[in-house]
Amino acid sequence: MNKILYFVAALAVLTSCSASYSVQGSSSISSLDGSKLYLKAIKNQELKSIDSCDVVHGKFHFSGVLDTVRIASLFMDDESIMPIVLEEGEINIQIDRAKQTVSGTVLNDSLYHFIDKHNQLDNRMNELGHKQNQMILEGIDEGQIMQEVEAEAQEIAAEREQLMTQAIIDNFDNALGPYFFEMLTSVYRYPILTPQIEYIMSKAPKKFKNDPYVNDYYTTAQENEKRMQGFDVDGTPPPAGTTPATAPGDTTIIAPRVNIPQE
Repeated sequence: MNKILYFVAALAVLTSCSASYSVQGSSSISSLDGSKLYLKAIKNQELKSIDSCDVVHGKFHFSGVLDTVRIASLFMDDESIMPIVLEEGEINIQIDRAKQTVSGTVLNDSLYHFIDKHNQLDNRMNELGHKQNQMILEGIDEGQIMQEVEAEAQEIAAEREQLMTQAIIDNFDNALGPYFFEMLTSVYRYPILTPQIEYIMSKAPKKFKNDPYVNDYYTTAQENEKRMQGFDVDGTPPPAGTTPATAPGDTTIIAPRVNIPQE
């Protein structure tokens, strides 16, 4: 009997020491009342629901045991609303028509600081069209307009690249690093190497390089690069008289593998 009580007590202690997450959410959007929200994350290469709750009077709450820090998404039915880092601590979600934010923990604060900065740059880029039209109405020379707008667009693009690069480097050792890397590379039709990606990988520690998504993308991109240069994957040069595959749509390019982040 004493052994049983000891086992139960020990189990309770272990459970109480387990990491856990707690998400407190509020919304000013009345139409969300009565809706069911889900936390979904990739597990075993499938998007699975790991928690759910109802919105009652603009409030909702998730909580559970945390086996590993991971990137999840808040869903309403099948629609993804926003990303969230499930980590230990009190996580706060605020949803209104103008903005959706997650705060209260280190990685969520970092994630939404990045999102805010990225959105600011996107807004500046979108405003260039309005600026161009305004300059045309003012009768400014078309060549001068194009020169100014193009120069500003290049400046914004450089800032956006630097923002993404630094975000990945600053988060090499946590879940945000691979998440930002996937965000960066998802715009390409197939895995390729760019100066930005090469720079990031030259700085990356082993832990980051061994992330399943990062490793899969980078390995495939290197193979594609060799094929575009006319080499076999093992580095063997092409037979004499053959033409290297350089066109982006060449059939020798390896199709991108499933872009699913692993745990």
